[in-house]
Amino acid sequence: MKEKTDMNLSSETLALLKNFANINQNILVKPGKKLNTISTMKNILATAEVKENFEQQFAIYDLPEFLRTVDLFDTPTLKFNGGSSVGISGKDGRSNSKYTFADESVIVAPTKTITMPSTEVSFTFKKADFARLMKGVVTLNLPDIAVIGDGKTMRLIADDRKNKASNKFDIELGETDKTFKAFFKAENFKMLEDDYDVAISKQKISHFVNRTRPVQYWIALEPESEF
Repeated sequence: MKEKTDMNLSSETLALLKNFANINQNILVKPGKKLNTISTMKNILATAEVKENFEQQFAIYDLPEFLRTVDLFDTPTLKFNGGSSVGISGKDGRSNSKYTFADESVIVAPTKTITMPSTEVSFTFKKADFARLMKGVVTLNLPDIAVIGDGKTMRLIADDRKNKASNKFDIELGETDKTFKAFFKAENFKMLEDDYDVAISKQKISHFVNRTRPVQYWIALEPESEF
C-alpha cells in the first residue's frame, strides 16, 4: 500500500476553493501546486498557484460539500494514499471522515489554457470599486455590467440592457482615447474581491489578473460588445 501523505490546507487555499466552487461545483485537482476550474458554460476560466503540493490527481464532484466536510474539523489534516478517497481528521485525533473522490469522466474541467490575444482596453480595477459595483448590482438587481469608453472617459456601468428604463449604477475608471462597449453578464463576475489588472480584447475575451495573490480569471464578453 502506498504511504499516506498528510496535508493541511491553508486558509488562503480554502478561500480559493470556496471561490472556485462558485464558478463550478466540480473540480479536478492535478499533481502540483496549481488549481484551475472552468464554468459549465465554458465562459469563465480561473487558475491559481497555491502553497500546497498535491501529489496525486483526484476529482471532486461536489466541491461545496467537500469544503463543508473539511470545515467539520478544527485544524483538519487530509491524508492521501493514492486511492479513491481521502481521509480527514481533526487535531485531537478523535474524529475522522472518509471522503470518496468522483469519477473523472463526470467532471467539467479545463482541457487547455488560454493565450490572451492582443488587447484593446486595459485598466486597474480597484478592490473598493469592485465591492461598490457588486453592491450596486445586488441592491438594484441589475443583470448586466459594461466597461464603456466614449473617447474621453472610461466607465464601469451596471444596468439591465433589455430595459431602457432600468436603474443604473456607474463608476468612472479614468481617461481613454478609445471608443468601445464591452458587455458582461453580472453573474459572471465571480472573482475574489480584490485589486486586478484587467485586459479586454476585441476577440470577446477578458483577463483579470489579481494584484495581491496568484490567481487570474478569463471571462467571456457578450456577443454584442463593440470595438
